[in-house]
Amino acid sequence: MSGRSLRSRMMRVWSAMVHTYIDFDRHNYLTYAAALAFFFLLSLFPLLIFLASLLAYIPVPNLFEHALDIMARIVPAEAMGVVRGVLKDVLRSNPALLSYSIAAALFAASGGFDALITILNVAYDVPEGRPYWKKRSVAFALTLFTGLMVIIVLLATVLGPQFGRWLAERVNVSGYFAAGWPFLRWVLIAGFTVLSVESIYFVGPNVKQSLRAQIPGAMVAVSSWIAASWALGWYLRHFANYNRTFGALGSLVGLMMWFYITALALMLGAEINAELLHSAGETIAAKGHERAIEQHSLPTNNLRKSA
Repeated sequence: MSGRSLRSRMMRVWSAMVHTYIDFDRHNYLTYAAALAFFFLLSLFPLLIFLASLLAYIPVPNLFEHALDIMARIVPAEAMGVVRGVLKDVLRSNPALLSYSIAAALFAASGGFDALITILNVAYDVPEGRPYWKKRSVAFALTLFTGLMVIIVLLATVLGPQFGRWLAERVNVSGYFAAGWPFLRWVLIAGFTVLSVESIYFVGPNVKQSLRAQIPGAMVAVSSWIAASWALGWYLRHFANYNRTFGALGSLVGLMMWFYITALALMLGAEINAELLHSAGETIAAKGHERAIEQHSLPTNNLRKSA
């Protein structure tokens, strides 16, 4: 890569970062994140019920409990207490829930993805031209796909670093696999997590784009989400006391705060992807429209540079 090419690419990245910062205020993302957090809250327990239904068919003891334990490493402790309490009451009071309400739980869980799709269209500056049934079908498919990715990540986590050695003792596999499994395990966890977010960016918004173009935003979204979740947990443990301020609602407020930063991380990644396309001079076209929606023609670029 020549020096001029590298400099041009760095300028594109810098331009995308600046315009992402500007658009966070222009698109009013802080308010959108609050609304999205509410929809995430409504979708959380149906999604967990749906995952419990799927995990029941995997022959691993207490797999759903392991899933909650892994979730507890990311979600603040106060918020995780709410999740465990509500989920325990729901599953205990509805013993037949897992057998006949899977489709209903999946449809309810897709509401969060439906709201997320609307916000992603804002990031890409495109209208939602798809009919309701098609948009909801996309949200439904994303819920299924994300659930599958969660299961794969969960299995890679539960198997542990000694799985490679255990498998090598019972099956004729290469010793390199046994030695490299602890590293491969984390590659799988990180890779499938990024892939799930990348797929949301690729399928969700009403935009014609490539899957590869979603990688930068997906990596930013996942890394910022992990860092922000850790920071929120640290802040709640050492400084904030929501139970003293909000009483019995303190744990719920902590959960809503976690959903809030999750929404911000997802919108940040989507905005970065959109701005990288804009800075490259590419046309963003809405699906189902013959005429491209050009957000960054030459006059627009000049206005942005002057700003």
